[in-house]
Amino acid sequence: MAHKNNNNLDAATLGKIVLARFLTLPLKTYDRCVAKIESSPYFLALSPWVKPTNLLDTSVSCETVGNPASSSQTLGEIRLSEGQSTFVYHKPSFVREYRFDEIELKRLRNSNSLPKELTATLHRLRLINSRNRLTHGLIQALLDTQASYLISGDPLSLVPLPQARMSRMLTERSNLPLVADAGRLSRLIRGLSFKMTDGRTLPLNVLFPNDRQLHCHRIDFLIKREKTLILEGHIAHPLSDDAIVAFLWQQYGVSLSRRSVAAIRHQLAIPYWRRRGERKDYLVATEGFSPLLPMTPQALSAFMPPHPGVYEIRSAASLEDRTVADGQSVSPERTRVVYIGSTRDLRKRLGDHLRGSSDNPLLYRCIAEGNARVRFRQVSDGWRWVERELYRVFCETFGAPPPCNRMSP
Repeated sequence: MAHKNNNNLDAATLGKIVLARFLTLPLKTYDRCVAKIESSPYFLALSPWVKPTNLLDTSVSCETVGNPASSSQTLGEIRLSEGQSTFVYHKPSFVREYRFDEIELKRLRNSNSLPKELTATLHRLRLINSRNRLTHGLIQALLDTQASYLISGDPLSLVPLPQARMSRMLTERSNLPLVADAGRLSRLIRGLSFKMTDGRTLPLNVLFPNDRQLHCHRIDFLIKREKTLILEGHIAHPLSDDAIVAFLWQQYGVSLSRRSVAAIRHQLAIPYWRRRGERKDYLVATEGFSPLLPMTPQALSAFMPPHPGVYEIRSAASLEDRTVADGQSVSPERTRVVYIGSTRDLRKRLGDHLRGSSDNPLLYRCIAEGNARVRFRQVSDGWRWVERELYRVFCETFGAPPPCNRMSP
């Protein structure tokens, strides 16, 4: 049935359909397709009239070329050079361009000297040119339009970018030899991903946010700052939907209804302001803890009871410049509390930490640097449950676990 339909189509329409399908190929499949064509005897036979080159002003990562373990699932990566964002492709096939001796090829066609296999190969090479030129034009436009986000990684710096607008931008560029309509862009974009400077792999469509997606980023950012605003005295309680509406207007000139804000909150799984106000923070959760004690043998022997309980270790030696085991810097907001634990015998367990015999090298290094302190609360039953609750509240309050807690209790 498909062949019958195709036979009724004119060449131009059929060509558009073939190109549309070619644009949807996943990157890994596309990379294999290019390699297969270039290794075929038909490509070799065309070598007098076809010259393989790369698109102008493109670069390919040396780390991924010839490395079968490297991912061909990502188009490339953002790199910073002199404060500007640049794009480095991951595979040579993604920047391949073929130059044709059009005069000689036309003569061969007119004299019926091109076998159908060579004609089909030429058609595939032109498809590769079209896809790569469209992709590179798209990337160059994104480097300009979303420059702030690509440099900072801050979603608040994204600008709204409908694909229809990108289509107009690319169409206005005289160096793009094909029509970059929104349909073609949509088919191409949905299969592309890239790496940010911090190593995160993102789908390319994150660079095409609509207004609602930007509103989500802004509301999410505002709610995450809520605790800080309360502690600094800027607000007395969590923000109501009306307050969020006012903030968005004052900060961004965005006019949203209270109903729209509520819908976005539900989408982001953010509770209503009264429920957020009822959530326990870490300061409240640690009420009833002892005063801070120095982590010394003398203090532990004199003041630490040999009873069950929970405890918190703080490091007075700042960890801002320390890098934890997973390679990420420790946030200054949580440099004081480095470990939360529980035990059947507080004195014995804290002594183990002090001697480095608790199988936690990172915690031992913090303590060994000196000036570490500890506070505790006796819990006769269920101390492990209390530890888990403290750990959970700490993560909710500060956004991450204490740096020396290697796993959730």
